[in-house]
Amino acid sequence: MAENKKNKPNHNKNQSKKALERQRVNQHTKTIKNKLKEEKQTGLVDGVFVYTGPLTIAEFALKINKPVTEIVKYFFKQGLMLNQNTLLSEDQIAELAIENGYDFKKENIVTKENLLETFQVEDDPKSLVTIPPVVTVMGHVDHGKTTLLDALRHSNITTSEAGGITQAIGAYQIVMPQTEQKITFIDTPGHEAFTEMRSRGANATNIIVLVVAADDGVMPQTEEAIDHARQAKVPMIVFINKMDKPGVNPDRVKAELMEKGVISEEWGGEVPFIEGSAKAKLNLDQLLENILLVAEVEDLKANPNKFASGVVLEAHLDKARGPVASVLVQQGTLRLRDVLVAGGTYGTIKDLRDDQNKSVSQAEPSMPVLVIGLNDVPLPGDKFLVLNDEKTARQIATAQADRQAREAEQTSKIVTLDKIKTQIEEEGLKNLNIIIKADTQGSVEALKQVLNKLEIPGVKIEVIRASVGAITSTDVSLAQTANAILYGFNVRPSAEVRRVVEERGVDLRLHNVIYKVVEELEQAAKGLLDPEMVEKVQGQAEVRVLFKHSAVGTIAGCYVVDGVIKRKDKVRVLRNGVVIYDGEIAGLKHEKDDIKEAKTSSECGITIKNFNDLKNGDIIESYLVETVANN
Repeated sequence: MAENKKNKPNHNKNQSKKALERQRVNQHTKTIKNKLKEEKQTGLVDGVFVYTGPLTIAEFALKINKPVTEIVKYFFKQGLMLNQNTLLSEDQIAELAIENGYDFKKENIVTKENLLETFQVEDDPKSLVTIPPVVTVMGHVDHGKTTLLDALRHSNITTSEAGGITQAIGAYQIVMPQTEQKITFIDTPGHEAFTEMRSRGANATNIIVLVVAADDGVMPQTEEAIDHARQAKVPMIVFINKMDKPGVNPDRVKAELMEKGVISEEWGGEVPFIEGSAKAKLNLDQLLENILLVAEVEDLKANPNKFASGVVLEAHLDKARGPVASVLVQQGTLRLRDVLVAGGTYGTIKDLRDDQNKSVSQAEPSMPVLVIGLNDVPLPGDKFLVLNDEKTARQIATAQADRQAREAEQTSKIVTLDKIKTQIEEEGLKNLNIIIKADTQGSVEALKQVLNKLEIPGVKIEVIRASVGAITSTDVSLAQTANAILYGFNVRPSAEVRRVVEERGVDLRLHNVIYKVVEELEQAAKGLLDPEMVEKVQGQAEVRVLFKHSAVGTIAGCYVVDGVIKRKDKVRVLRNGVVIYDGEIAGLKHEKDDIKEAKTSSECGITIKNFNDLKNGDIIESYLVETVANN
């Protein structure tokens, strides 16, 4: 009996703890449900124009009791031909409110479709604590990004690497030996994944470390990383790698980066530069210290004492465990058995695993964990939120999934040249973002100059990226995120990149004469685009072996990697994505027989009229030119 009495206080304590947790859960669920039911008063409220979302000119005019014609006339004087059904941008609503003597305010209405993006609980400043920074490492291929990530991972003093788990979780944390401070590294497969997450509204990164090889300097992917960092407005640290190699010159790297607008603190800029070696583990401690210094300046804080929210880093379907999601906790604490919504999926957490593949009971802000228990596989970049009410979670996940399906079908919002005149007239398009990829630096500079001087009424042209080299899927990703037109000048995309262009709905324009680019943009703004001569790529074949023949010249032994190569089609020769020759097929054979076409996965011999300078690895691309009327 005495033993039972002795255990009773603990039993009561556990019951009290459970009761408090239930109360907290009920309050959180009630807050969400109240937010979903909340109505906002709009229009003129105490001399302030209050709105909750996009308004047409007619709707705006009604709310301030003004004639529609007055507002249409106001925009007409600015050179914009709008009508009563034109949807006003937020800038235009603010402009009109001020013009009519009112202050303005946007009120957010929480719905099941936007809950993950809009739901926020105001934190008491006293509840905020400093959190570990989340770092993404970027750089040109072979400049040592992977080596650096591996070197930093093995500097972790907590435990040794659990083989392969970092690849599954997509992130890991390290602990500084003396201070016990943590840093989270996102191990992304490249810039495209980073941009893809940003295009879905997920800002998971606090700091970007740009790796540049001291013996190589600034390369195309280095420039890409700089562009992505700027677009994301994320602070950058430069790690000049491979300083253990003899004869390297870090000042040359600094000078090249300065030309790209990345200026070191040593040279009067704001970007920390660290000279070191990932392979020799030289100055890694200095890099980590700088990461913590930048994080201190950024003053990164979160409230760990609330229901968790964050972002999905990666996800896949595991044969044994079902849907598995790697998530980064950004606010609150994620716990085992929490019910959460992640994009269009939901579920109760059955297992939480850290970057060492150990089961954990909870994850605090900036900690990456593997979540098991969702009903389906979420998308990378999806936001997640703990609800702890399965019925509400299911309803919200369904609404999110419906919205994602609609967005996947909607390509009408993407800027295309065919739609520019309509967008200028109806939406007051103010910025036209352009990305340029060209065969030479001279072409890049010439295009930038003419586009910067080009004047289109109501539109500011902004070249957000201009570089030498083939068009890559990363360029397409950036074009989608920045809502940009992608121009290729004497370069061509591979078959895989073309597929990405079609999937993303990006407007890709290919030219080889500069004035044609300018003419096309001017005509688009006037809605006078001529019928477009569209090149339709039929197929691509890779040169695998070369034969010299005294009578016919060079015969290329090829493997057809995509589509169909037809004897009658025009062809161009691509070397590293750049066009080096445009002409016609002289002969197409299979073994010794003449053939009319060669299909995907077949081998063939190709000779090209008046061109013998072929090399192994060249791509022979066959194409047709068709006339397509612009609507």
